[in-house]
Amino acid sequence: MSSEQLAEKYLTAHQREEIDHWLAKYPDDDKGRRSAVIPALHIAQEGNGGWLSRELIDAVAEYLGLPTTKVYEVATFYSMFDTSPVGRHKVNVCTNVSCMLRGGEELLAHIEERLGITVGETTADGRVTLKHEDECLAGCTGAPMMLVDEVYHTNLTPEKVDEILENLE
Repeated sequence: MSSEQLAEKYLTAHQREEIDHWLAKYPDDDKGRRSAVIPALHIAQEGNGGWLSRELIDAVAEYLGLPTTKVYEVATFYSMFDTSPVGRHKVNVCTNVSCMLRGGEELLAHIEERLGITVGETTADGRVTLKHEDECLAGCTGAPMMLVDEVYHTNLTPEKVDEILENLE
């Protein structure tokens, strides 16, 4: 299958337009195409229920004109990308030093009990994936904190966590 066919099969016209928007921001060379990998993967993941299949990663690589290994390196290195199906909502709990000292580990245990899942699992209804514990979410001044669908929630208590989780569809 040619690169155009692969991209057309796995990336919508709208996704390709969005990727082209990002490509236009960088030089038209290998470095520029590599700079567009992260936004391209975000676009592809968002259009695929929150995760990147092998075929989708291959399609992004082909569309950008990069070796697949370069795109896989990014997709598997950053915790913002998922290479297996996930729930409709992604929850990351920080357990680094600042958050740990202010109850991050206890909040994680509370969330696991409340949702009936452990880190790395998804609720039976497919609503929430409790992603791995993050070493640092860069919100130390608001510890303890968590990231829900890329939105920071800081100065958490079990009650605040319950309210946040209850408001997820």
